Amino acid sequence: MKPRRIRKPHVNHERWLVSYADFVTLLFAFFVVLYSVAQVDKRKVVELAQAIQYAFNNGDASAINQSGQTLQIPPALLKPETTAAVPRPAPREDTREMNDLRQELEGALKKEIAQGEVSIRKSSEGLVISLQEAGFFESGSTEIQTNSQAVFGRLANMLAARGYRVRIEGHTDNRPIHNSQYNSNWELSTARASEVVRRLIMQYQFPPELLSAAGYAEFHPVASNDTEAGRAANRRVDVVVLGKPTIIH
Repeated sequence: MKPRRIRKPHVNHERWLVSYADFVTLLFAFFVVLYSVAQVDKRKVVELAQAIQYAFNNGDASAINQSGQTLQIPPALLKPETTAAVPRPAPREDTREMNDLRQELEGALKKEIAQGEVSIRKSSEGLVISLQEAGFFESGSTEIQTNSQAVFGRLANMLAARGYRVRIEGHTDNRPIHNSQYNSNWELSTARASEVVRRLIMQYQFPPELLSAAGYAEFHPVASNDTEAGRAANRRVDVVVLGKPTIIH
């Protein structure tokens, strides 16, 4: 009789899969719970928003949500029964005066504005009155044309009576200049501004402490220098009305 062979117990090397499957199942259940809680919170937020809207419309500190629960709304969130109108700030005195000045100038220089010799616009600094070269200066010169001196006088008298600070700015196009008097656009633009300041002081008794002059050559254009019309617009002297001087006590 043959002896019986004793079989060795079989070792299962894949038992770890059972534990892994249990872990994955628990992890899945955990995320399902998180999602459910998130959905509940979202629903509560919606219910609260609806309750607040109801309270705004009815002036009640409590409202009923979709679940039949009463929600208390903080009084600070409720719409008051009456709301006082917020008064608009009154225009500043200098702003009103500047608007009045613009209207007066547009009336006094109506003809020149229509002919394109003068333009008036507002900027962040104040009121800008542009005197075009074609209407006031000979090409390459600082002298004001004889037939434009009366117009310049009306402008000067109106400004002198107001007591505003004024900056005179000279501007040119981008074409180089070289004549017997000026070697660059910098010199021409600065000379024109200085000549206007001199006339305001000598002929129209403008207070010197209210005046300043600046030359910008071709570097502050108001139009393209690629066309003749644009270059003509850039050749100008700007009278910039800055406002009343600051009083130092």
